[in-house]
Amino acid sequence: MKIVFTDSKTVISGKADIEVLNEFGEVVLYDATSPKELPERIADADMALCNKTIFSAEAMSKAKKLKYIGLCATGYNNIDVGYAAEHGITVCNAGSYSTDAVAQHTFALMLNRFSRVSEYDRFVSEGSWKKSEVFSPMVYEMHEISGKTLGIVGFGSIGAAVAKIAAAFGMNVIVYTRTPKKHSNAAAVEFVGFDELLSRSDIVTVHCPLNDQSDRMFNKEAFAKCKKGAFFINTARGGIVDEYALKNALESEWLSGAAVDTISLEPMSEDCPLFGVKNLTITPHIAWSPAETIDRLINIVADNIRCYLNGTPKNKVN
Repeated sequence: MKIVFTDSKTVISGKADIEVLNEFGEVVLYDATSPKELPERIADADMALCNKTIFSAEAMSKAKKLKYIGLCATGYNNIDVGYAAEHGITVCNAGSYSTDAVAQHTFALMLNRFSRVSEYDRFVSEGSWKKSEVFSPMVYEMHEISGKTLGIVGFGSIGAAVAKIAAAFGMNVIVYTRTPKKHSNAAAVEFVGFDELLSRSDIVTVHCPLNDQSDRMFNKEAFAKCKKGAFFINTARGGIVDEYALKNALESEWLSGAAVDTISLEPMSEDCPLFGVKNLTITPHIAWSPAETIDRLINIVADNIRCYLNGTPKNKVN
């Protein structure tokens, strides 16, 4: 079989061993593929693998041999799954591969803020400690996260992992989810309404999918309902946040700070409203990408193919 990986650079970047995919046939790697390039590249493919490449109905209509699309991601809004289903193309995603990685990154962003790690590192690297009169120059005010109230928006696998870590730090955890009954037995977690979560949380962290209900969920009104001085974290999807509203909440000092790993348009555009904003930390959508996580992802993708070929497809989304 011919297997075309349309945007391999977004997943492997030379870091992950993809030998496991070679057992299924000839693997053709493209760093990235534009919508215009896709029809030609998948024209004679039996299978396609992708992360964020857009598979439109028009593009898929040119691929007469295509029977399988394997996603190297959980989300599948870049695939016209309706067209795929109508034309016998199985689409399988890779769920829950990055739970631990994203939960870890959430706390990396949180601890960086409350322990002022990057600021103190800069203080030392600039030579300021050499000039200090005391051994512990308390230039930046730090705070413990123990005893703080953490508000988690969304309680899937990542939200639950974050709650577990928070409990180990001695934090009070409150959660807003559309399905609180499903999680009613979650230990040490209090389920509350969205407005109550905003008003009570010292730290708000977002772990819900982007959909019609969550699109621009964190807008001017939502930030105004936040506790004054709260810290905001988004490692979910950029579209959940109104970026101008976040910028205003930070510049007005209503929020004490924020950290985001995702923004609305990626890579960042020249006119991104969040670039250079005071008290904002931005990482370039890398929470999901530790080496171990990528290895796990590739193995899930390979296992999905294996199950499909055995006639027992799993993680099928259409």
